[in-house]
Amino acid sequence: VQLQASGGGLVQAGGSLRLSCAASERTFSSYAMGWFRQAPGKEREFVAAITWSSGGTYYADSVKGRFTVSRDNAKNTVYLQMNSLKPEDTAVYYCASTSRGLTSATSRYSYWGQGTLVTVSS
Repeated sequence: VQLQASGGGLVQAGGSLRLSCAASERTFSSYAMGWFRQAPGKEREFVAAITWSSGGTYYADSVKGRFTVSRDNAKNTVYLQMNSLKPEDTAVYYCASTSRGLTSATSRYSYWGQGTLVTVSS
């Protein structure tokens, strides 16, 4: 499975961006897709996740109410709509695939995209 993340860029605080993650294929074992981010000098952290089947979602507290994860099963694509962006949201954002439940644990994701940079200016 290859994952291709896109949609990053430079935006002012309070602005919006929508990230996309296209999967080359959706294997039977892929249960959910997650978004993670890594800021300079920090560890990679969970942002949001969604299941392919029911569309169930899970968010980090830091993005609840501002970010929305969604999926288009026909296109094997997952989206992350980011609103009310803050400078602390600046990071490289990664998408990943897991067969191990709707989880925030980095170790449970098997396939990772290459990342897309989001920069929020103050």
